[in-house]
Amino acid sequence: MAAGEGERAGWIRLEPAVQAVLRPPGGGAGSGQDTGALRALATALSAEAVLIRWQPAPGAAAPPGPAPGSRWEVALATAEGELVLPAVLAGAAAGDAGVLLRLEQLEPARAAALERFITRHRKADHLRICRDEDVAARGVRTGLERWRLPHLALPELDKRAIDVSVRLLGRTLRAPLLISCMTGGSELAKVVNQRLARVAQRHGLALGLGSERALLADPSLLDTYAVRELCPDVLLFGNLGAVQLNYGLDAQACARAVELVGADALVLHCNPLQEAVQPEGDVDFSGLRAKIAALAEQLPFPVLLKEVGNGIGPEIARWVATTRLAGVDVAGAGGTSWSRVESYRAADPVLAALGESFAGWGVPTAVSLQVCRAALPDRIVIASGGITDGIQAAKAIALGADLVGIARPFLQAAVRSEEQLEQLVRLLIEQLRVAMFCTGCRDIAALRGLKLEREEP
Repeated sequence: MAAGEGERAGWIRLEPAVQAVLRPPGGGAGSGQDTGALRALATALSAEAVLIRWQPAPGAAAPPGPAPGSRWEVALATAEGELVLPAVLAGAAAGDAGVLLRLEQLEPARAAALERFITRHRKADHLRICRDEDVAARGVRTGLERWRLPHLALPELDKRAIDVSVRLLGRTLRAPLLISCMTGGSELAKVVNQRLARVAQRHGLALGLGSERALLADPSLLDTYAVRELCPDVLLFGNLGAVQLNYGLDAQACARAVELVGADALVLHCNPLQEAVQPEGDVDFSGLRAKIAALAEQLPFPVLLKEVGNGIGPEIARWVATTRLAGVDVAGAGGTSWSRVESYRAADPVLAALGESFAGWGVPTAVSLQVCRAALPDRIVIASGGITDGIQAAKAIALGADLVGIARPFLQAAVRSEEQLEQLVRLLIEQLRVAMFCTGCRDIAALRGLKLEREEP
């Protein structure tokens, strides 16, 4: 996008592009004043502007561009019907990206409809970036590579008798794997979550949902999160941002988030780095520890604290031990960097560079896992952050994890097809089983007691 287009609310790319019509003010559908209307595609959007490409009729040349400064109505085709936005043409965008129209002030109802539309597409934008772009952390690894599972040439057990099941929060899991919290709030998210839910049910895995903040604001998004009927036996985690406790979220809303999706527990995610580099980030993290501790006391279901890819260090682990929190998901550094994800969204080159500069930030997964297990010997500790296979999962369990979370590999497979997701899950479980066989561990309890060997640097 052209220089100076760094909108306060942040751009989202609309993929596929959204059908739009540009028409003179007051030329609404059925008004009899549609003369001069231009067919168009909206390709990017913020709360303050929209980027448009012309869509001429088949075989026709593109119409000449309207004059800068001219006023138009931009009519977008949305799931709720036509959304009409008054706008002023600001000029051509960079290259052949189209034209930029600045949105004029909207009345509350129309502004709310625009925010719902943006929310759906922002979720899809995050999915697209995580699926297609290089969002791996740079300059930091999970730390699991520093540990080796000790091989036994004579394991003294029958591989077919190995039991990889665990019991957690009242649910029996047939494998100690969690499909980590990822998505919700868009049509693509709906497809992905349904595929994840069906596969989780078939294989007895735990499943986390994406942040439900959008759902609480717009109940029409429920179908993009509602998977309980597809996975009635699965350990299911609801999910909300901890920082939202400083922006109006309360215990009643948290309970509602869990009730709406039929979850067994709530994850409160902490993402200070992501919020700090996000164009529209919520950055008031003051006083959150007291609010989180109070929330864990009030709610009638387990509450866990989760990072999103930068890890939990010793200070926070020791603080969790003083609360009623059920445990933590360490989500350590070494996997997806959400500061890099946000850098792909940023129109402002300074914000884009800022996100990239923190790509190596955080506590490596293995380090965070050991710190949290030491501080929380009797709480749930979930290991996630850059774990991509069952061998790494076995290492994480041996280092103290009760459950191992994996995100991006599941997302990429689920976007392609449910069959590929099924194949990935089968591979992960079999990798874990073979790792246990070759180390002489007949069940998960034995794997937890296994002493790993430290790799030489």
